[in-house]
Amino acid sequence: MKTRNSPFILSVLAFSIILLLWELTVRFSGWSEHVFPGPSIVIVSLWELIVDGTLFKHAVASLFRVTAGFYLAMLFGIPLGIFLGRLETARLFLNPIIHFLRPISPLAWIPLSMLWFGIGDKPAVFLIFLSSFFPLVVSTTIAVSSINPIYFQVASNFNFSRSEVVTKIVIPAIIPEVVTALRLTITIAWLVVVAAEMIAVQSGLGYLILDSRNALRMDYVMDGMIAIGIIGLFLDNIMRRLGRTDSAFWGSVV
Repeated sequence: MKTRNSPFILSVLAFSIILLLWELTVRFSGWSEHVFPGPSIVIVSLWELIVDGTLFKHAVASLFRVTAGFYLAMLFGIPLGIFLGRLETARLFLNPIIHFLRPISPLAWIPLSMLWFGIGDKPAVFLIFLSSFFPLVVSTTIAVSSINPIYFQVASNFNFSRSEVVTKIVIPAIIPEVVTALRLTITIAWLVVVAAEMIAVQSGLGYLILDSRNALRMDYVMDGMIAIGIIGLFLDNIMRRLGRTDSAFWGSVV
């Protein structure tokens, strides 16, 4: 019989098994702790990074870049997707360009972004924007073009303005698909910022991992990986809650 605490218990059990396998691998692999540190060493060093503020500083830097790039992608990508979904001529004109640029890895833009924006936050934000923009445009376009045409015919009969069509028909209809796209996109953005920080900046969790590797502090490397995983779970949980909130909000508006 399932209980309310079952998901939490199963999650704790899964992580406990991972920790056990990790400890057994360290003990019997023959690798040095400098190459593959055990859980106890990693936890102690994680506490050190938390106490001296290093982990917080790098995490905040990464989150700032992800937030800036992701918000810019939402600001431009979702409206463009709605526009393309509603206007077939514009969709036929721009789709080839979008689908040509979309498969190009954001990391391939690193040399150009460094030439254009120099060293610092700007190239990282640009790369996150690219990684988020195209998936949001494509997902929003598909969601809008899939709306039942009857809804627009009814809106025309009631003389809805363009803004009313968007707010009362389009947005409520596409929220589930867009929220799913946002959840996938924020994960991609989080992956990209870590890679970008290994090249173009001197702060952030990606930089922490690279700098720790150069200093042969593999325990700090793993601490950075743990922080990335925890923050990734946190961001995904925010997007899920945002999806439920937005659905209820737009449902009340309609």
